[in-house]
Amino acid sequence: MLRFPVMRNAIVLALSASLLPAVWAAEEPVDLRTVNRIKVEAFENSKVMEHVFFLTDVNGPRLTGSPAIEGAAKWVVNRLEEWGLTGAKMEAWGPFGRGWNSTRFTAHLRTPQYAPLIGFARPWSPGTSGLVFGEPVMAVIKTDADFEKFKGKLKGKIALLDRPPSIVPIVNAPSRRLTETDLAGMFAAPDPGAAVVGLNPSAPGQPAPDREKQRKFRHDLNKFLVDEGVVVAVYPGERDLGTVRATSAGSHESKDPVPPPSVAIAAEQYNRIARLIEKKIPVTVEFDIQAEFLPEKDSFNVVGEIPGSSKRDEIVMLGAHMDSWTGGTGATDNAAGSAVMMEAIRILKALNLNMPRTVRIALWTGEEQGMLGSKAYVKAHFADPEVMSPKPEHAKLAGYFNVDNGTGKIRGVYLQGNDMMRPVFEAWLAPFKDLGATTVSIRNTGSTDHVSFHDIGLPGFQFIQDPVEYSTRTHHSNMDVYDRIQKGDLMQASAIVASIVYHTATRGEMLPRRPLPKPKKKDVAGARSGQ
Repeated sequence: MLRFPVMRNAIVLALSASLLPAVWAAEEPVDLRTVNRIKVEAFENSKVMEHVFFLTDVNGPRLTGSPAIEGAAKWVVNRLEEWGLTGAKMEAWGPFGRGWNSTRFTAHLRTPQYAPLIGFARPWSPGTSGLVFGEPVMAVIKTDADFEKFKGKLKGKIALLDRPPSIVPIVNAPSRRLTETDLAGMFAAPDPGAAVVGLNPSAPGQPAPDREKQRKFRHDLNKFLVDEGVVVAVYPGERDLGTVRATSAGSHESKDPVPPPSVAIAAEQYNRIARLIEKKIPVTVEFDIQAEFLPEKDSFNVVGEIPGSSKRDEIVMLGAHMDSWTGGTGATDNAAGSAVMMEAIRILKALNLNMPRTVRIALWTGEEQGMLGSKAYVKAHFADPEVMSPKPEHAKLAGYFNVDNGTGKIRGVYLQGNDMMRPVFEAWLAPFKDLGATTVSIRNTGSTDHVSFHDIGLPGFQFIQDPVEYSTRTHHSNMDVYDRIQKGDLMQASAIVASIVYHTATRGEMLPRRPLPKPKKKDVAGARSGQ
């Protein structure tokens, strides 16, 4: 007798639960007319690939502290001024350390048969002072105990310092889009009470490595190699098919030891040399490396803004890091994100939209060395995370939005644990459902500049993006070049970012915030770079 009322109630509850996201979305206003205007400008008058071209082919790579990053920054400032933004400038954030620039790299196998070697000089290592050649030796040094094995044996040697990597057939496509199953997994909240594991973008699902321990060993190794008189340190490039992935050989910090000339070469070629050594076949390699250390000077972020009207003292920020590593031209990491943010603010300015709040773009430097530019900016303008005493501007930032996961289209957004933002993003992303942007995930993501804002209690968000070839091919590699950029993806991302920034700038209230965090211990870990 009671079965039917209970069933009826269950059906009502189920229907209510299924309709709840729609009810939430209905409560957050969306200006569809302006969304349509943004889409037309983004898709029919796009300039995003022009931004990518100047950041990569003309001014790439853009290592922090190099002439190229300064050239890129000046170009961005000029573009912002041409579009009519105010306050466009390179805003200094303090000394970075020694600069570095590579001006020449040649590498060859001389014997037993000639072959050019694919590779590049690793940042913050010196040149060779001309052509050097000789028989290479294997000197795999992985622990402190290995130093004694090679003491007195490496003077004048070209040393291969790593084990030959395994090369296996490719069975999975190196490029992929997120499936509905992938996105559903991102939508699901972590199990309550689950252990928090540090993020490791290079090996998802694995704990993040101990950066400080790695850094100390690298410093000890560099000092040992220089003291022993190694002529060139050679490493395999962490990828296959001629893709060479590598970051710095040494540190930008002037107090740290300078390594010997250090190079990364294609894994397959590294393995060939290693096999020849193992079989005791005479082998000769040669290198000619020219690199220069540059005097320390202040680094900078690039900023510019569209002034608001009735609430111009309140700020909406969009940003990305514009620095890169040196193997390629820094296209997917992160000219793509910088170009999207430039295009988004160009769209908002071109449409001459009335926005009560000021919209400010910031392109960061020093991200690859530990988010240095955004951390310095946040500390100067909003709060020091080690003290957590907010400055007046802290109360005036409505939100910060970041793009830094390659060329892939936006598929959603990470809430960084801020459930209050769920109905807001669900409403704002609804007009882009047919373009693949559907997922609002409660989860956190790290390793890029939104974390600098999130860590001091500000609403800082990073978007979910299709991986495409980011982790498999382009990230920190010689294949991180213009040709790997997907134009349609960046156009889609530009429209979404412009729309979200517009709605933040015109929203009646500031974006909801989580409680102010407790003071944070000094962070000594680097960013993705392994610095």
